Amino acid sequence: QVHVVESGGGLVQAGGSLRLSCAVSPSILDINMVYWYRQPPGKQRELVAFITSGGTTNYDGAVKGRFTISRDNANNTVDLQMNSLKPEDTAVYYCRAFGNTDSWGQGTQVTVSS
Repeated sequence: QVHVVESGGGLVQAGGSLRLSCAVSPSILDINMVYWYRQPPGKQRELVAFITSGGTTNYDGAVKGRFTISRDNANNTVDLQMNSLKPEDTAVYYCRAFGNTDSWGQGTQVTVSS
């Protein structure tokens, strides 16, 4: 069974940066797609970015140019580098690993103060 754990959330001022990490166990090699979603307070969960096993990436328009998703097969992780953060980026961020199974993490809180 695939297990997914997010880390790296926290409180940051607007304009700052955070790096989220998604650890996939036992291995990321059988995972075709890894997604980062977020759920702002009082709103629905939304897709932020994804990366394929081949390294193809895609971003929501609201984060394009500010966020970068990357995959490290050797360490079984997918990171989300978030720069130029805005208060509207405040949300719980979730990682999803999709392959033979579809597994979600518990989420990590990101709070951006103005």
